[in-house]
Amino acid sequence: MLSRPLVIWIGCLTAILILAGALYDTAVREAPVTSTLASPTTSPRLQAFGNYTLWWDEVPQDVIDRAEKIELASNLRPQDYAGPESCQKCHKKQYEGWSNHSHRWMNALIEDARVLGNFDDEVMAYLGGEVTFYKNDDRYCMKLARGEVTREYEITQTIGSRFFQYYVGKQRIGPETGDHPLFHDDHVLPLGYWISREEWVPVVHVHGEQAEDKRHDPFLVRNDWPRREFADYAGAAKDLYRSQCNFCHTTFSAGDMLVRHQQLLARHIPTKFDFSLPEYVRAARPQLWPDGRNPKKLSDDDFATILKEFRNFDATKHAITLGVSCEACHLGCSEHVKGLSKKPQFFPHAPEALIGSPSQEYDLGRTHANVNWVCGRCHAGHRPQLAAGMSTWNSTEYTDAMRGACYSQLTCTKCHDPHETLGQGWARTSIEDDAICLSCHQQLESTMARTTHTRHSIDSEGSRCMNCHMPRLNEGLQEVVRAHMIFSPTNAAMIESNQPNACNECHVDQSLQWTLGYLKEWYGKSYPQRAIHANSPKRDVPATLNWLASSNESVRLIAADCLSRAEATWALPELIDALDDPYLLNRQFAQIGLERMLGVRLSDFDYHFYQMPSERKSPMNQLCLGFLSAETTD
Repeated sequence: MLSRPLVIWIGCLTAILILAGALYDTAVREAPVTSTLASPTTSPRLQAFGNYTLWWDEVPQDVIDRAEKIELASNLRPQDYAGPESCQKCHKKQYEGWSNHSHRWMNALIEDARVLGNFDDEVMAYLGGEVTFYKNDDRYCMKLARGEVTREYEITQTIGSRFFQYYVGKQRIGPETGDHPLFHDDHVLPLGYWISREEWVPVVHVHGEQAEDKRHDPFLVRNDWPRREFADYAGAAKDLYRSQCNFCHTTFSAGDMLVRHQQLLARHIPTKFDFSLPEYVRAARPQLWPDGRNPKKLSDDDFATILKEFRNFDATKHAITLGVSCEACHLGCSEHVKGLSKKPQFFPHAPEALIGSPSQEYDLGRTHANVNWVCGRCHAGHRPQLAAGMSTWNSTEYTDAMRGACYSQLTCTKCHDPHETLGQGWARTSIEDDAICLSCHQQLESTMARTTHTRHSIDSEGSRCMNCHMPRLNEGLQEVVRAHMIFSPTNAAMIESNQPNACNECHVDQSLQWTLGYLKEWYGKSYPQRAIHANSPKRDVPATLNWLASSNESVRLIAADCLSRAEATWALPELIDALDDPYLLNRQFAQIGLERMLGVRLSDFDYHFYQMPSERKSPMNQLCLGFLSAETTD
């Protein structure tokens, strides 16, 4: 037996080792990513992310020597961009399609925007206060009042025009001190307009969604913001539109974006790319280069200041256009407009950009990789994930796509026409969707091959490719949409963790045990029973009810959508309970689903998903009395 002092000594040593390991792990995770493409020993002043390296100092000669020699005019500096109006004469159809596209109206100055919100002195109750939306002369304004706190905003820009329209502006009146950023910097305002329902609602996914007791309260006085919420990368602010949102909501030159948001553009860049910051700034933004000095004479702080300037670019002054316009995808087209180039290239190039290697010439045109990277430059990033790795909410579709199958051949434009707006919903039929899949998977074209593969009748929903391989798992703007990670319905991570599987998304009344039986019988798949039992203890109830009871808010949201979409009236008690979920978004989606299922408007019962818990109680009681008693009678 060990002596007591020795036991204590071993315990202390173990604790120290665990702490050291945790600190090392944190340091590794938070350290800058180093590149395998450029040697940091040549120059320590660089930022490297996978295939992409941004050099602060002059690019080393060995990097220059191994890059491909490209004899083309630049297409990535602001001066290389011609603007969308220059496309109209020759590309009339595409221009007209873009003019009505949600990309076009992703962001607009208020004087140019299609303002869709009701500003006719509309009033809403919110969090125990009152919000008024009104016009003052030609100015659009929003006023919040609760107790002694009153704040008024003047709107300067709009965001979006498809399902919701959000607003950007500055505070005119408020309880904070006059030097507060709220008065001087454009930021996303707390309420937006739900277009199809013609009502004002809280904005979501600006700070990241949390349970309602932790969610941002816009009535609170925020004099501590400069130290707390306004502290962010390079001194930027979470709420400031210019430093957080306008990377993808507006069209900047590719060169500006390669400096402004290296990680976003590097995430899916398809080839080696070394970029000289000094050469680019001197050629494209000379006003930001200090005194024409040699890069070697600039300090780390000098370079950090330049990066901060780029990061905080005001789109109204520095972008090519507000909104996503033609050259966001086609890059700088001034040479093309002048007739000096037959077709625009799809990959950025300039003397300051070193691409690929001389042993492998890189095709700069409309290739599979380049077309997908066009989408991947914005539809990329980090989101909370479900167990199999797909994002729980939208806007990072290409990152999800790269986590799954098919994109070694598939392009985004195979399914999505970039020049035509999608409208209010997906327009293609299931047969048309299947045809896209079958264009590659030709071995499944025949009825016999399909039914053997799916084990479902050819004309049933179980035979539709996307229902099994791209089920509805992603929280869209006002409905649950399909995951862009293409994966197998037998995925073990989802099944073992009590998260939605494709089988029970359709067969909402069946248990997980029922699904496991068919997966074993049809595909020979077995799963560890201990993990399944730990996460889904009620094995004999419908799997959807286990999802609805999940501690994961995204799983609960998907479950409510599945049940209401299937018109599962037997689950009405649980669906009405979902109207009281601690997450505002879950309540909103439960409301949407119940209204679709029951053919009612819950506002007729005085229910609104953004109400406080005490306000929701009476409407929910009315719903229970009305619909549950009717269901029992039937």
